[in-house]
Amino acid sequence: MARGLLEVHLVHAKGLSGTDFLGKIDPYVVVQYRSQERKSSTARDAGRNPSWNEVLRFQINSSAANVQDKLVLRIMDHDNFSSDDFLGQATINVTDLISMGMESGKSRLNPAKYRVVTADNSYHGEIKIGITFTAAKVDAHSQVEQDGAHVGGWMQTFREQKHFRCSQNSLT
Repeated sequence: MARGLLEVHLVHAKGLSGTDFLGKIDPYVVVQYRSQERKSSTARDAGRNPSWNEVLRFQINSSAANVQDKLVLRIMDHDNFSSDDFLGQATINVTDLISMGMESGKSRLNPAKYRVVTADNSYHGEIKIGITFTAAKVDAHSQVEQDGAHVGGWMQTFREQKHFRCSQNSLT
């Protein structure tokens, strides 16, 4: 079971392909981890080389084993008078990062460049991000609360056995 905090540090992008007719693009990033989605601020008039220097956070609480955990970063161009334009995306597998963080308490991928591609896998620039996973600290008390039904069932069984033994001793 993986529990903790996944932090995505959006640094910048370079060489994004723009689609705006009149000038500079206004890029932002939508980051998705499983069903969670976070959106960066819009880098207004930043053009093809925007900087964000933002951290987006995701709570991880997963009991699924053998699942490929990935981040999907969709780079979008904000438009005022029409729907936003898709500029490309990057996909990053974070399964090993989360596993290492669960073992050591914390794991980090230093900021690195990832290719931004479109549906046909054509190159549309790069995005630089860093990722950190910090495992949640679980003490015995919080584990008991989380697994209350299991522990409660054991406690109930223990009490019943103790009561049963006491009843047997009083009969003899």
